[in-house]
Amino acid sequence: MYNSELLIYQAVAGQLKTDYRYSSALCDNTFPFPDISDKQKTTLEDHVFQVLNERGQHPEKTMAQLYDPDKMPDGLRQAHHEMDLAVERCYRAQPFTSAEERLEYLFKLYEEMILADKK
Repeated sequence: MYNSELLIYQAVAGQLKTDYRYSSALCDNTFPFPDISDKQKTTLEDHVFQVLNERGQHPEKTMAQLYDPDKMPDGLRQAHHEMDLAVERCYRAQPFTSAEERLEYLFKLYEEMILADKK
């Protein structure tokens, strides 16, 4: 799991010992995802298939082995990085400079979503 994902889980999910607690009410789809164009959807799909293709390059490895931060294949790491950037571009053109900035932006969107739901 990437550092930015860990920050989000720490902020919204909580922990039990060193494990994160997951809840469909608290962690799944917590932040709003913007309406995106068909072109953006196609781009995201292309990135998903690139990740799957990279996984397929290592059929001898388990998911745990593929996603071990110290042993993750470079191609898979790069495919995920490019997919992350594509997802970020769905939110805004300017890349986030840090995980904290991303989290702050997402919480602001979440606040706006909650306020809109109350109207």
